[in-house]
Amino acid sequence: MRLPLFIALRYLKSRKRGTSLGTIVSIGGVCLGVMALIVVLSVISGFHEDLQKKILGIQAHAVVLNYSGSIKNYQALTEYLSKKEEIQAYSPFVLGQVLVSSGKRAHGVYLRGIIPEYDRKTTEVFKHVKYKYDNYTELPWIMIGKELANVLGILPGDTITVISPMGSIGPLGIIPKVKKFIVTGIFEIGMFEYDANLAITDLKIAQDFFDYGDNVTGIQLRLKDVYRANILSQALTKELGGTYYVKDWMQMNRNLFSALKLEKFAMFVILTLIILVASFNIISMLMVNVVEKQRDIAILKSMGATDRIIKFIFMSEGFLIGVIGTIIGLVGGLILCEIIKSYDIVKLPADVYYLSKLPVKVKILDIIIISLSALVISLVSTLYPAHRASKINPVDILRYE
Repeated sequence: MRLPLFIALRYLKSRKRGTSLGTIVSIGGVCLGVMALIVVLSVISGFHEDLQKKILGIQAHAVVLNYSGSIKNYQALTEYLSKKEEIQAYSPFVLGQVLVSSGKRAHGVYLRGIIPEYDRKTTEVFKHVKYKYDNYTELPWIMIGKELANVLGILPGDTITVISPMGSIGPLGIIPKVKKFIVTGIFEIGMFEYDANLAITDLKIAQDFFDYGDNVTGIQLRLKDVYRANILSQALTKELGGTYYVKDWMQMNRNLFSALKLEKFAMFVILTLIILVASFNIISMLMVNVVEKQRDIAILKSMGATDRIIKFIFMSEGFLIGVIGTIIGLVGGLILCEIIKSYDIVKLPADVYYLSKLPVKVKILDIIIISLSALVISLVSTLYPAHRASKINPVDILRYE
């Protein structure tokens, strides 16, 4: 095994110029492919992680709901849920669609009623409040997103009107319910969907406004292990039975995360084509080597080298190109990821992406998959040239020597 590896290393070099140009080009192709894969997949993983943090900052890990639309006697249910070891905290809430207006401007949003001291334990909404107003006494309080505040043109301390289409029936039909609120805070989650379409107020105020009485829409849950949310939600649905069901954060955002996974897989397939192109360089270089080294192959065979040894020489040569290119690409890709992560090389418009720079998250699994893919492609590209080399007849080559 030492002899084929020794010969393979010698064949990587040119007799006159050291390392041959074909070897450098082949190594460079594998290196660029691996580097591009690491950087792109790390950026996509960074976007995925950043998006997940923002979603879990506004949403609970799981939500207990009722098919009837509201939960009666929710205190007994929360007492039962508080005894579960997997559940870290809970928070009842009321949710309904309303129209928010200020002056001549209006926008449809979701109004969520919460108990602040409970909600702080299940979500991170209050951590994202950028502007506050504490001098209010008469009107009930409400918090809105930054995008909604921009649409309505309001600031903390201003009053807004909330209109519910589900009102009382009068002589002329349904009379919408109208209530004035004072804006006590503006939050910025970093996702347009929430910053433009969510308003938060006190639970009791929302219950009165939507005529819920003492009922709630659901109960938010914060779990000790966020990645076991789907397992716990299925188990809780079976335990609660009846008309209750539990939805976890993965189910509520399934389309979004599925799209991100598909995008990551598509980018992996597309960028792997760079390594495939590099494999053609390996094939062509090895085929040239086979033609140039016919005399060497004939001499080795006449000295007792088997077809297997000849195959191993050229397979080792191509595989060494893959190994060297993969190692250089890994090192270069990791260095480039660290540079992107540490410095603002690529700047993003914060008003569009809500990010000032590219997020980067290097995953060990991605590195392993990229490395194995590059090595397998490099090894497969050596099969045909190695087979051609092993079939050379030494008699035909050495006949006139």
